[in-house]
Amino acid sequence: MKTLKWGLIGCGDIVKKRVGPALRDLENCEIFAVNRNNFELAELFAKEIGAKKWYKDWHDLINDREIEAVYISTPIYLHAEQTIFAANAGKHILCEKSMALNQKDCDLMIEACVKNNVKLGISYYRHFYPVIKRIKQAFESDEIGKPVIAEMNAFEWFDKKPGEPRYWLLKKDQAGGGPMMDFGCHRIEVLLNLFGKVKGIQSELFNLYFEREVEDTAYISMLFENNVNAFIRVTHAAYEPQDTLTIFGTKGTIRIPNLNTGIIYIKNDRGENMEAYPPHNNIHQPLIDEFVKAVFDDREPTVDGIKAKEVTKILDQIYHNI
Repeated sequence: MKTLKWGLIGCGDIVKKRVGPALRDLENCEIFAVNRNNFELAELFAKEIGAKKWYKDWHDLINDREIEAVYISTPIYLHAEQTIFAANAGKHILCEKSMALNQKDCDLMIEACVKNNVKLGISYYRHFYPVIKRIKQAFESDEIGKPVIAEMNAFEWFDKKPGEPRYWLLKKDQAGGGPMMDFGCHRIEVLLNLFGKVKGIQSELFNLYFEREVEDTAYISMLFENNVNAFIRVTHAAYEPQDTLTIFGTKGTIRIPNLNTGIIYIKNDRGENMEAYPPHNNIHQPLIDEFVKAVFDDREPTVDGIKAKEVTKILDQIYHNI
């Protein structure tokens, strides 16, 4: 079996809990090297995950000729620079969301990957949730009629202090924005996947509780070309976490109380049924597996730079009125 040799740029919580174990468990992958600014922690993680090498400087990791692909898990403001450098070195790239701070950077990333004939994928892993596939099946079988209104809530209490892990998410020049940029982007991708192209948006950013560089709360209303009106509300300031999706149709309703569990309720004139479509135990693994197969099959990944740029295009409208 062919294997893809990976270098990990950044070794934070997501890499430790999901990305690293996924690459370790997939038979067609090998974690060859890791990078972290703290060299001692890079060495420790490399030994834990079974990597042969560890680097303090990400440039050195990318320039390692044995590495064939890199996973970029760094603050958003670094994504474009690191992706372009990796593409020019002939590496395939799977990059954390959000893809970049703006559309211009997305274009530069895509251009570099096309020029160097390498694959670019972005880690919108909810694209592969079985419950999302089930929603599409419900649309096709007319179980709720024409979708009219969709609503998503994503609430997560987040109050990091300077020096704590992930504090960079509250720095506008590094993160680009607050909760809408961080996890609202996942919900935008879900809605684009379900409903297609957007023809108009309205949005607003707030600081309802925290005084900080980025918003603590935001909403967006999107009107799709198929005349579905979708709403996303996100916040760092609510005590109770939320991860909901509700779709109201002309003949019924779909309710998902927690998107990450895959429990779905479908209600129509035949009654209400509860079904379960849980995601993979490691929610990153299906995305990574599909990306590796795309590399070996010499095709574009399902969630490629073009699709991910559409999310950033909407984020640009929210944050920059572009």
